Amino acid sequence: MQEYLFSDIKIGLKHSFEAEIDESRMEKFLEISGDNNPMHIDGEYAKSKGMIDRVVYGMLTSSFYSTLVGVYLPGKFALLHSIEVQFTKPAFIGDKLVVIGEVSSVNEMFNQIEVKAYILNQNSEKISRAKIKIGLVNE
Repeated sequence: MQEYLFSDIKIGLKHSFEAEIDESRMEKFLEISGDNNPMHIDGEYAKSKGMIDRVVYGMLTSSFYSTLVGVYLPGKFALLHSIEVQFTKPAFIGDKLVVIGEVSSVNEMFNQIEVKAYILNQNSEKISRAKIKIGLVNE
C-alpha cells in the first residue's frame, strides 16, 4: 500500500495495477448488490442480446477505481470524494484488466487532488474512464 502524503503528490504521478474478472467475483458482487439482471447472470440471455457472454457488472469493474485510490494513488491517507465514470465497452468473465490512474490536478486549499483514470482489457481496449476527486487526511 502506498502512503503518499499531500506534499508528495505532483501532477503526472501515475500508478497502475492488474485485476482479473472471474466467476467468484461475479458471484460475490451479485450477493452484495442483489443485481440479478439476466445480462449478468444468464449467458444465453446475454448472447441473445448480442453479447459474447454474460456482461460483467459495470460497478464491479468500477470498484477497481476504489482500489486505485485506496491502495495505490494516493493510498493509505486517501478519502474518495467523488467519482465520475463513463463506460465505453463491456467487460466479460475472464478479462484481464489494467487499471491506470494519473494525477491531473492538485488543490492545495482543500488538500484535494484529481486523478484521471481508465481501465483497459487484455486487448488494450478501454472499458471505462473516470475522473476521481480525492482528499488526503492531514499529514
